[in-house]
Amino acid sequence: MATTSLLTDHYELTMLQAALGSGAAHRKCTFEVFTRRLPAGRRYGVLAGTGRFLEGLKEFRFTDEELSFLSRRKIVNSETLKFLESFEFSGTVRGYAEGEIFFPHSPVLQIEASFAEACILETYLLSILNYDSAIASAASRMSAAAGTRPCIEMGSRRAHERAAVSAARAAVIAGFSATSNLEAGRRYDLATLGTSAHAFTLLHDSEREAFEAQLRSLGARTTLLVDTYNVDNAVRLAVELAGEELGGVRLDSGDLVESARRVRELLDELGNTNTKITVTSDLDEYAIASLAAAPVDAYGVGTKLVTGSGAPTSAMVYKVVERENSAGDMQPVAKASSGKASIGGAKRAARKLNSFGIATAELLGTEHNPAELEGTRDLMVEYVRGGQLLDDAFVGAEAVRAAAARHSASLAELPEAARRLSEGDPVIPTEFI
Repeated sequence: MATTSLLTDHYELTMLQAALGSGAAHRKCTFEVFTRRLPAGRRYGVLAGTGRFLEGLKEFRFTDEELSFLSRRKIVNSETLKFLESFEFSGTVRGYAEGEIFFPHSPVLQIEASFAEACILETYLLSILNYDSAIASAASRMSAAAGTRPCIEMGSRRAHERAAVSAARAAVIAGFSATSNLEAGRRYDLATLGTSAHAFTLLHDSEREAFEAQLRSLGARTTLLVDTYNVDNAVRLAVELAGEELGGVRLDSGDLVESARRVRELLDELGNTNTKITVTSDLDEYAIASLAAAPVDAYGVGTKLVTGSGAPTSAMVYKVVERENSAGDMQPVAKASSGKASIGGAKRAARKLNSFGIATAELLGTEHNPAELEGTRDLMVEYVRGGQLLDDAFVGAEAVRAAAARHSASLAELPEAARRLSEGDPVIPTEFI
């Protein structure tokens, strides 16, 4: 992996330079990542990107190439360049488990380090968590609307090439079963799927020739795209060529509810009761919900997923909540700006559960740890101590599998109202103790 240190904003380094000059740069601080509110109408959010951040943290360093750029542009002075030359994160990282549900003010990630070390991570950290969590939050709503029917991530062509890989990872964490993106499959050991597009059918002199070519190459269990010309004719042709072994057909246009019903009837009449129907075409959670009564077996989701389905960011912020004062004591600090006030002090977090194991509140505390209360589940995990990753399972493919399991368990813990797509307040309140 290339260095990640310049995936940041200019002002992170000018703050560092000024703090080095004042002597405050080495004061111990705690920064927290949280969101003040969920996107309008959303009932919960899903944390994703923690593993990616931890992977990138190992590469957050300044080589001769980065230092030369900063020097040549006169972005920072020689003292700051000297500091960056030997930069290596040596602090602590803790927070929610990746895949966990979050609510307003949930301290999803905490960085405990000197101001100098913590400050310059801000942009890189937020760019990952804001995007990945937005995609995971949208994916969770979609997979919940789909119920037991699988959702496949197919949005690579609607996103930046690097964001496409991140979106695939986040979608699988939040309940999607596979992705079309091969790099995501390689990097995170995700299941990948894909057969053909309309261009493949149009390439051949007839739909028959196109289907024959695909069946020869991929076998009868493949999925044939049947809406290039006439859907009924294509379904009959597909069954004629592949027989009862035909794996599936895909619909990508028109009235998907009516088309799916017609195709199911036709397949059953022809004896292909086991042939699956996959629908695509600009789906979101509302479209998926509208197809619940239709005879659909799987959903392929693209544009709406990789753009957060109307909420392309999680609005997470990164704020210092305590810092070492001139006497060497840790002191809570908070921003008081109108509409952007924060709450001082490093938080501990737990989820309050009723006797049935259903969540009733998000509990946050500064002086007291809510996880010590009866009937709660501790939400905080320590990832890095003294700059060292505590478990390799926090990164790579294993992290994705663990995050997917955590998401499934956390979603099951929420009240049934969490699955409603109608607008409403967060499904449980955030309470400070």
